[in-house]
Amino acid sequence: MAFGALIACGELARRDTRDVRDTRGGPGARDGWEARAGGDADGGGAPRAAAPDDRQPAPLASAGALAYALLGPDAAAPTHHGVLQIVTVVVAAALAGIVPHIARGRAPAADHLARRVLTVAFAAACFQPLYNSGRLERGIGQGPYLVLYLLLLLGLTALCDAVLAAALAGARTGWPYGPLLRDELRAQLGIGSAICATGVVMALGVAVAGLWALPVFCVPLLLTQLSFHRIAAIRTTYRQTITSLARATEIAGYTRPGHSRRVAALSCAVGRELGLSERELTVLEYAALMHDIGQLSLVDPVRAGATAGLPPAEARRIAELGGEVARQTGVPAEVAVIVERQADPYREQPALARIVRAVNAYEDLLGGTRHPGGPLAALEQLRLGTGRDYQPEVVECLARVLARG
Repeated sequence: MAFGALIACGELARRDTRDVRDTRGGPGARDGWEARAGGDADGGGAPRAAAPDDRQPAPLASAGALAYALLGPDAAAPTHHGVLQIVTVVVAAALAGIVPHIARGRAPAADHLARRVLTVAFAAACFQPLYNSGRLERGIGQGPYLVLYLLLLLGLTALCDAVLAAALAGARTGWPYGPLLRDELRAQLGIGSAICATGVVMALGVAVAGLWALPVFCVPLLLTQLSFHRIAAIRTTYRQTITSLARATEIAGYTRPGHSRRVAALSCAVGRELGLSERELTVLEYAALMHDIGQLSLVDPVRAGATAGLPPAEARRIAELGGEVARQTGVPAEVAVIVERQADPYREQPALARIVRAVNAYEDLLGGTRHPGGPLAALEQLRLGTGRDYQPEVVECLARVLARG
């Protein structure tokens, strides 16, 4: 009951970050960039995909569930709960904890609950049968070897969680599995490691001091969770500021409504196809949002805001001005470099600038009147420019993303 109450309280303390909107191509990304194939889009964007900021919406509940799965004795008294009981308690407590969120219309994603249940079941299956049968105590005892075994089991559990998270994200979004798994493994080094460590410490503390150890060991994780949410809120505000700044060209009439968000969404989709890391995708997103900011320096707007057809010297001048503006906003230095170098021949560009250039050209061609044939004609035009202007691999990745729809 104590562990069930802890898990339920952890779910109640969960903060929902899935309503934050950005241009990262999540499950609804087609509402942004793909809408261009059938008409104008307002660039509203899509719900965020899973990022390191919000992979663990309920760390206290996760730590409590893991501690219950790894619980041996209780205040030196033997326990006899099995894997089925652990899974039942975790599911019941999690469902009880999310009822208030459901009542407010903010139910958590089902894949988070499924991941937790499967991960806890894995940890319990690796520990409880050995403990209940006495083989664990006969083999390694209750000393340091038990701690080493728990640490090894933690590593396997973290790997299981990362594999499940990447598989669920891949099934939901269609992104390549390898980069997703890499990002999930990196995320385990953050709050994931704090959750695992707290779970083990709780289990060992209860074994010695009883259930009174639970509230004591919850305090550090609660403080970590508070700091984590503050950092996530700062990053969200930062992204919203950049998005608002990117809309300045649209409000001033230099670019079409929603252009920067469509370019950012499609650039991130191409970046996923190329296997970029989460950090590289964030840099790419910021650069794509700000890629047209240099047009604010123009006295006469470019027709339809399409810079793809400008003379190279003029396009580079606009890009350089955009890079200067980007530097004044405090974005990472590589974002300003991408904005500044987007008009260079692709062999002279950073890798991320090649993506922004190709995607922006596609969006410009599709948004103009030169290609009434639509996406296929625009892609063919890009392929004709792969000798100098566009990297062939980027254009082919763009074609695959568009073909998948």
